[in-house]
Amino acid sequence: MTQIKNILFIMADQLRWDYLSCYGHPNLHTPNIDKLAAKGVQFDRAYVQSPVCGPSRASCYTGRTVFSHGSTWNRVPLPIGELTLGDYLQPVGVRTAVIGKTHMMADKEGMARLGLNEETEIGCIISEPGFEPFERDDGLHPTPGLRRRGGKLRYNDWLRELGYEGENPWNDYANSAEGENGEVLSGWELRHSNLPARVKEEHSETAYMTRRAMDFIEESGDTPWLCHLSYIKPHWPYMAPAPYHDMYGPDTFLPVIRDEAEKVDPNPVFGAFMDMQVSQTFSRDEVRETVLPAYMGLIKQIDDHLGNLFAYLETQGKADETMIVFTSDHGDYLGDHWMGEKELFHEVSVRVPLIIYDPRKEADATRGTRSQALVEAIDLVPTFLEATGAPQAPHRIEGRSLGPLLRGETPTDWRDAAFSEIDYAFYSAKSALNVGESDARGYMLRTKRWKFVHFKNFPPQLFDLDIDPNEFNDLGRNPAFALVVAEMKNKLFERLLDRKNRVAMTDEVVRETRAGESASGIRIGEW
Repeated sequence: MTQIKNILFIMADQLRWDYLSCYGHPNLHTPNIDKLAAKGVQFDRAYVQSPVCGPSRASCYTGRTVFSHGSTWNRVPLPIGELTLGDYLQPVGVRTAVIGKTHMMADKEGMARLGLNEETEIGCIISEPGFEPFERDDGLHPTPGLRRRGGKLRYNDWLRELGYEGENPWNDYANSAEGENGEVLSGWELRHSNLPARVKEEHSETAYMTRRAMDFIEESGDTPWLCHLSYIKPHWPYMAPAPYHDMYGPDTFLPVIRDEAEKVDPNPVFGAFMDMQVSQTFSRDEVRETVLPAYMGLIKQIDDHLGNLFAYLETQGKADETMIVFTSDHGDYLGDHWMGEKELFHEVSVRVPLIIYDPRKEADATRGTRSQALVEAIDLVPTFLEATGAPQAPHRIEGRSLGPLLRGETPTDWRDAAFSEIDYAFYSAKSALNVGESDARGYMLRTKRWKFVHFKNFPPQLFDLDIDPNEFNDLGRNPAFALVVAEMKNKLFERLLDRKNRVAMTDEVVRETRAGESASGIRIGEW
């Protein structure tokens, strides 16, 4: 096969799979993303490795599951020995950079142990990790937190050059509204979500990041590149600039997915999460009706700016040499299942959109098709390695290349279950359940029919998705389904055994080492 020259790897933060028109939303029209699906492959069963920003992204960048790479939550550093996209692609000449969010923390202890400094070139790449930080911006900048990080934010500097005054224009303009008397109304308070942000639309985060992606592409010239355009939105604070803040009203909302039966004797872990403040807040209809216009408007804004970016690729003559991937790091409950945020394993949280456009002629047969294969976020790294001709690392990477699916092939040994996991030690639910930090773990396995969730030290959850697609009826403690629970638990056990932990030596070297013992004169057990 020919090799891909460039990869545009687009990720929206906290974007649900069902909030795009190509995935069935009847009122939120996303024509530019739809056009991408029309010339690529739309994956209808794509799942993240964890429904939390940091660990999900770490899996997208390493090709490894969460408790394999060890970055199990947002502020847990990715260990220094873990390789990411840049480590695989830069040696074959692919400039690998991020514009926007990674949510990755540097392994400062590991760097200090090796005498590495973030100010050096190698230290910078390791601390990012693996990405050239062309425009690194994780998008969470309340003023006290920004001060603790030194007060520096390039987006803030740019806003101040445009006349937005103050210590933190990100907070006070891009993510705040203005009251009747000129007072600043913080976007951190959900009651303000349906008001327009104080920033002009062309100066908002989405517009800025799209422009910076174009800057990166122009600067790269003829050098092959992977541009990770990682939008901060529609993640909270839910605040959109005009005119996107009020494009959508109650008549355009998807019906809420929840049932009173879910609150009757729930699984203890699910019950503890339903009791958290964010879930109690989003269970109120007024909150959902105030947040949804902003959430939907932010998605519409992303689609509009992607239209500009796709047109730019055409005018620069790069459209036919660039693979484009569009996805999300997790979903958003938005009040479904009496929940807010993400974290647990309902479809609205753990399932994401995934669209891949491969410009090569080998992918012509699948253009505009929809794949029902169970795919995972860890499949992206091996897909990118195969596309660019970079060496594969099967002893380390746990995902599988999606290349065969893009070419219309049907591997007979493709996985029959999608896997995800959560470290909930950082949530108040952990304290409510009185479990230890190392015991606050949950694992999901989702086959075509069943969804099985195993919580350490608690009963399992089981849903029959054929007859209960909304996941209202938990069969995990129903004796009639004990055999199914046992089968799914064994299947989960097998998946856990498949983790790749011997990462410092390839399988080939293992074979050579064993074969070379006799030639080296090493003789074990001879009489």
